[in-house]
Formats: sequence, C-alpha cells, structure tokens
Amino acid sequence: MNDLISLQLEDAAEQMEKAITRTDADLTKIRAGKANPSMLDSIFVDYYGASTPLSQVANINTPDARSLVVQPWEKNMLGTIEKAIIDSNIGLNPQNDGNIIRLAIPPLTEERRRDLAKRVKEEAEKGRIAVRNIRKEANDAIKKLKPDGVSEDEIKDGEAEVQKLTDAYIIKVDKLAEAKEKDIMTV
Repeated sequence: MNDLISLQLEDAAEQMEKAITRTDADLTKIRAGKANPSMLDSIFVDYYGASTPLSQVANINTPDARSLVVQPWEKNMLGTIEKAIIDSNIGLNPQNDGNIIRLAIPPLTEERRRDLAKRVKEEAEKGRIAVRNIRKEANDAIKKLKPDGVSEDEIKDGEAEVQKLTDAYIIKVDKLAEAKEKDIMTV
C-alpha cells in the first residue's frame, strides 16, 4: 500500500481513537446510581476570583457506593463549594457539617433509568457520527492523493481500509454504550 495512504489511515485511526475516548468520557458523566467522583467534574467554584474545577480545591472521595465526600483544602471554601453544587443542578443535596460536605446519591427510579439509557443512546450516536465524519475526511484526503501519482486501485484499497477502521470503531462505541446501559439498568 502507498505510504501516503498509510499516513492517512494512521491519522484516521488516531482521530477515531480520540472520538472513542471522548465518547467514553461523556458516558462516564452519566450517573448510574453509584457514587463516582467524576460526577462532580462539571462543577466549578469561585476560587479567589478565578473559576476553578472543584477537584482542584478539594479532595473528593467515595466512602461507599451511595455517597460522596468533598473535603476542601481550605475550610473557608465550604460555603462556596456547597453553593456551586446546589447551583450545578446535578440533583444532589450537599450536607455541610463544618469540615466536609457529604452528598447522598439517591437510588435511581425506573423512569430515571430509562431517561439515562436514552441519554446513553444519544451520546453513543454522537460518537458514531464523529467516527463517520472522520471516515469521510479520510476518504476525501485519500481521493486528493490521485494527482500525487496514487493509482485508482490504491485509492479503492485505501477507502476499503478506512471502512474497516470505521466498522471497528463503531463496534467499540456500541460496546461502551451497551456496558453503560447495562450499568444503568442494573438495580
């Protein structure tokens, strides 16, 4: 196979891997009823005038499957952190005992599980679309190699390889979504 096509394939594989990583990260943010410190990744607090991720001003632990404990490094941040959690609309009520903030993770209702499963499907579809867009870009780049002396057969072979890559990465997205959906639907 032509070196130029090989480079395009490597680039496409790298981009598809990033799309998988992004999809996995997006799926991780969907809570499955179990406490996970990443549930608070989207929360930013005002730290001396700068919007700072919560994880950079406090320790976040999971003492058990149904609760999170947020322990600020500076006691004067307790109120700010508590307000940021309430304002974030993640559906958790912080309990401030003067030293730490406890967050009880309520069990998911059947209806909420279905909604979350729907969100998993939406995120998975975004991942598949990202992979398909990368396929399109790779195929366009391969077609543009014709003036560089790449033959029609090599271009067809390159496109076939891109399709194989695409199929493999879409299967990976589907497996991630399937695992997350199973996790959500498990009571």
